[in-house]
Amino acid sequence: MLSIFSDEYFMKEALKEAQKAFNEDEVPVGAIVVCDNKIIARAHNMTERLNDVTAHAEMLAFTSATDFLGGKYLSECTLYVTLEPCVMCAGASYWTQLKKIVFAASDEKKGFERISPSLLHPKTQIVKGILETEAVKLIKSFFHKKRN
Repeated sequence: MLSIFSDEYFMKEALKEAQKAFNEDEVPVGAIVVCDNKIIARAHNMTERLNDVTAHAEMLAFTSATDFLGGKYLSECTLYVTLEPCVMCAGASYWTQLKKIVFAASDEKKGFERISPSLLHPKTQIVKGILETEAVKLIKSFFHKKRN
């Protein structure tokens, strides 16, 4: 049974956002920001819809979360994202001073850990691999659909 307020519970919520992106023909990445066990922001990739290369799920979630909190820092918050953040999103997370990043699938091509693992704020904790199978399946399905 899935316990409420677990990493798996919140990652399932991020996967719902990724499914929205998939349905909108966007790369299926979803993100949520959690503070005090409450989801304060939800987002999914919208780069095609907004014609904006910076409209990654994480970036949109950061904006929504800081608007909700009324300040620019997310030092008591956790980002749940279905794919390892890219360098841009990892850099933005540094400036928000996130407490923790939990991601499902590693991004072997563009993930920050392969390019510059020191991009995160020194206080930011990382947890990876939560519901990785589900996230990878959605991403592979999207790109398979694009190729065919």
